Amino acid sequence: MKYICLISILFHYSLSAQINPGSRSIAMGSAGTALQDVWSIQQNSAGAANIDRPIFALAYEQHFLDSELSTQSAVFGLPVKNHVWGLSFQRYGITEYLEQTAGLALSRSFSAALSISLSIKYHQVSIPGYGNGKAFSVDASMQYSLNERIRLGSYIYNPGQSRIHEYSGSHIPSGISVGMAFNLSDKVLFVSDLNKKLDFGMNIRMGIEYQIIKRFYLRGGINSNPIKQTGGFGLIFGRFTVDAAISSHPILGYSPNLSFNYEF
Repeated sequence: MKYICLISILFHYSLSAQINPGSRSIAMGSAGTALQDVWSIQQNSAGAANIDRPIFALAYEQHFLDSELSTQSAVFGLPVKNHVWGLSFQRYGITEYLEQTAGLALSRSFSAALSISLSIKYHQVSIPGYGNGKAFSVDASMQYSLNERIRLGSYIYNPGQSRIHEYSGSHIPSGISVGMAFNLSDKVLFVSDLNKKLDFGMNIRMGIEYQIIKRFYLRGGINSNPIKQTGGFGLIFGRFTVDAAISSHPILGYSPNLSFNYEF
């Protein structure tokens, strides 16, 4: 299984295609362009602009139930006056292939409706016997609330098409994502994304979050390219939040994900 996954990484996916946006987003089909939480720092960092207290989060994903193939992620949001600074780190892969990404994002709300953000990321890929490859990329993002129920978001990632020159087959994905978050009621949230990577087909992501009781949420979603079903739940204990998710790949199987948030 490990080597099947490795082949998939090297020849089907591009570098950093496995960005972990947190269990909440993953449970809703990874539709996170218009979401607002600390894990927005991993995707559309404008979604972190409304953070009003320092918050730290960790996540772990085991890909396809293979104990050796996993992603470990950490994000930290720090509000400073009218801005929010975001830090992120991610480690993905196995012994034979390892990706690491670190990011710094600066987000700001210009009104109750509009927020924008700019982020820079450092990418490193390591293959034993071949050495390390390194590169930087830049992302730009925004969110806009049409009203109290509908919020739109978009982000452009790696528009400069940075790549790891040491490995001709490894490039940092470039593309654009647009999304919507629609509060159908006080307890039901619907999210959707259209994501287009350069040289790849369109990916449609959709999900729903339902607050069953106070502090407990159920989630489900779908991802079109490749087709994946997702689901999960969230629990809030004061300043501490636990989110869990699982996604199903039609060929490679299931990938469980768990994340923890703590607000200081």
